[in-house]
Amino acid sequence: MYNNRNMISYDLGIIGAGPAGYTAAIRASQKGLKVVLFEKEAVGGVCLNKGCIPTKTIMHSCDLYNSIKKAEKFGIKISDFSYDYEKILERKNTITQKLQKSLTRLIQSYDVSIINANAKITEPDIIEANGITYKCKNIILATGSKPHDIPGLKTDGKFILNSDDILNLKEIPQNILIVGSGAIGTEWARIFSSLNKNVTVVEIAERLLPAADLDVSKRLERLLKKSKIKFYTQTKIDNIKDTTLTLSDNQTITPDIILCAAGRETVFPEGIEFEKDGKFIKVNQNFQTIYPNIFAIGDLNGKMQLAHSAVHQAISVIDYITENKAICFNINNIPSVIYGNPEIAWVGKTEEMLYGYDYKASTFPVSALGKAFADDEIDGFIKVLSVDDRIAGAHIICPEASSLIHQFSLMIDNKIKTDNILKTVFAHPTYSEAVFEAILGLGKMSLSLPKEN
Repeated sequence: MYNNRNMISYDLGIIGAGPAGYTAAIRASQKGLKVVLFEKEAVGGVCLNKGCIPTKTIMHSCDLYNSIKKAEKFGIKISDFSYDYEKILERKNTITQKLQKSLTRLIQSYDVSIINANAKITEPDIIEANGITYKCKNIILATGSKPHDIPGLKTDGKFILNSDDILNLKEIPQNILIVGSGAIGTEWARIFSSLNKNVTVVEIAERLLPAADLDVSKRLERLLKKSKIKFYTQTKIDNIKDTTLTLSDNQTITPDIILCAAGRETVFPEGIEFEKDGKFIKVNQNFQTIYPNIFAIGDLNGKMQLAHSAVHQAISVIDYITENKAICFNINNIPSVIYGNPEIAWVGKTEEMLYGYDYKASTFPVSALGKAFADDEIDGFIKVLSVDDRIAGAHIICPEASSLIHQFSLMIDNKIKTDNILKTVFAHPTYSEAVFEAILGLGKMSLSLPKEN
């Protein structure tokens, strides 16, 4: 039994202050709940401190460096230029720290109590941290994930690195092997290649970026070849001796470092046990665990390990707690983005998923856009899939894909008929014209492609 005099009571206790946790905290406060937020490391979680923001900050420097390389093509003469990777890291660290402080102030502005300590759930409504007991009517678990070690490739932070280690690498060696071609692997392959390093990617699946549409995977292969990035599919590392690796096809590689980019694993909360669903905490359609007042969101439940997915789950759970709104979460309607040049994005179903259905497909090359020629960015396309005159999926490789994909997300979520979409006026010259043209192409009516025979 606990002595009630030593307890602090809250409407909601949240463990983990990443995108899922801090979003839930702010939303709950907006809805009038008294909230306590526990975070043992840094506010912002993996996304702000070890993932999205640091990586994209580095990548922007690399994209700028690549743009300068072809400046003369645009009539701009630059006689001498280079990069300073230490300065790139300094900028990354400065931006991360600024955002972290800003986020902390934002959360505190909503009167959320932030407890920088390890939290442990001792009972379904009790959290302990720093020797203090917190009684919480509802609890949200948002403990996130960490880099996953590949069997036989245990990271040591020196020769074999994970996605955390690579962010703090002071000097980049010349020869880099990347294991995995998902978002992390593809983005770092692009970063290293843009900095004139020799990059090799090893993927165990039969194609690169296996979660994407087949046409996207094929185009990515072409883009990597263009960047002189070597890659091997249906391949794994069989043996490591010193710094020499033997692949499953008996080829040998001797890299300076290895980046393990083959997924992430769940960080489980401490304390009482929860029912598992494989490597994740099992939840129902409303993200409730076996304890109805305890919810698991974000990377912890395995629905989709993306920051924006976690944010959406957080908002939905708070609305369920405060208004009893049933949650509708469709993994297919969550957009995915791969950054770099050009960007890659998709939402909805792939063409492989639609085999057996009566569907239409339309692919519009960005090389048919005046904007693409003006920018010298002509390698890419927008592919649209429709069923019953509604968008079922969209797959993009082109500049601004990370922004363009949300046009399709809105179409899919709101089940807008293609005829109604085509009533919208798309500005010229923009990459959004390709959205319009791709949808026109579903009816073989594209205005910017030659007539089909």
